[in-house]
Amino acid sequence: MTFDELKLNKFILNAINDLEFINVTPIQEQAFPVIGAGKDMIGIAQTGTGKTLAYLLPILQNLNFSKQYEPRVLIIVPTRELVAQVVEEAKTLSKYQSLRILGVYGGANINTQKQYVNEGVDILVGTPGRVYDLALSGVLKLKAIQKFVIDEVDEMLDLGFRPQLTRLMDLLPPRRQNVMLSATITDEVEEIIKTFFRQPIKVEIAKTGTPADKVTQRAYHVPNFFTKVNLLEYLLGNEPEMEKVLIFVRNKKLADRLFEMIEKLFPEKVGVIHSNKSQNYRFRMVDEFDEGKLKILVATDIIARGLDIKGITHIINFDTPEIPEEYIHRIGRTGRADEKGLAITFINEVEQEYQMMIEELMKKPIPLEPMPEEVKISDIFTEEEKPKLSTKNYFVTKKTNDASGGGAFHEKVGINNPANQTKKVHRGPKKTKPVNRGRLKKKFRKK
Repeated sequence: MTFDELKLNKFILNAINDLEFINVTPIQEQAFPVIGAGKDMIGIAQTGTGKTLAYLLPILQNLNFSKQYEPRVLIIVPTRELVAQVVEEAKTLSKYQSLRILGVYGGANINTQKQYVNEGVDILVGTPGRVYDLALSGVLKLKAIQKFVIDEVDEMLDLGFRPQLTRLMDLLPPRRQNVMLSATITDEVEEIIKTFFRQPIKVEIAKTGTPADKVTQRAYHVPNFFTKVNLLEYLLGNEPEMEKVLIFVRNKKLADRLFEMIEKLFPEKVGVIHSNKSQNYRFRMVDEFDEGKLKILVATDIIARGLDIKGITHIINFDTPEIPEEYIHRIGRTGRADEKGLAITFINEVEQEYQMMIEELMKKPIPLEPMPEEVKISDIFTEEEKPKLSTKNYFVTKKTNDASGGGAFHEKVGINNPANQTKKVHRGPKKTKPVNRGRLKKKFRKK
């Protein structure tokens, strides 16, 4: 199906033509009539299949010009980067419409955001924590919300946003349309659906846990961090197809450590992004990677969800994710639209358990490759990889209940032992020196 066949209004269709989009994706085709009819919907589709446009198109189609100040559409996403992306896409699609679109997120000046909200907004896109804070301040009024969209809700729950998300949904008017789109649906997500959605229609393009069809997967069993670094350097230096590589690591500390090691080999071609970096720095790294100024970007899972960075040729899971669904989202950063991609995963001994969970979710194994002979196997383990020894002393002998004492009845020691206490002897009442009355009389007579 083409976008012309969706019967979009001329304003949106002109914006689509400017983008040179021709064919709609399956999730866009099936979601359009459901959302357009005002029904609650749960959309499940692989990452990279155009889920953002799937809910933006029908929403913009039915949103007319209004002078009211309160937002009519609320879109909640897990990260600041995704807020910026959704806002940009919404503004691009509505360039021929008179709509006010605003993005809000933590880490930015809340007073500035309050001012923007006061000026009026039609579509508000934000992270759950910041939207909830603005609502509590009284500046953001949610009474006019007609459509509520949750994008990547399972990621929000993983980030600990459940309290803010549920409280926020309690503040919304009961008569509203709810839309949720994600690549995976967990038990926690199902619970939210049962609590807040009204007879939702499920649009499932691919079963939850299904990886993108155009992503080729392969893996290596690698013993430790330094061997992983050696393998990474070998692959980056010997596979010319690696033109745009996104490397995922487990945490911020490892991201900085890995960046420092490979940046020496590819100066000014490597970037790093995680939650400790400033907002401007993170946006700059994403832009430079998207534009091709950077060949390699080291990242935590902060950008595993939703971000549409074009032309990523390779995904490298330097650390195997503990959550199987996270693997699906990571590798979905490549092989988007009509492009092909390759996802490579490094798996140490501990991570083989995560590998089994991922394969169980996908219902197929990740193909294993032998370690290249040129890669040096390191016998050095980092502090995180070394086994943790317990501080408990297992060689302390326990006292037994025998004649020498022990148990509840034991020999008293210290000052409580009667043998160590000084015995007091009773000597009768204390004798005092008698008063010489004669001397007292003589004294008074002289006066």
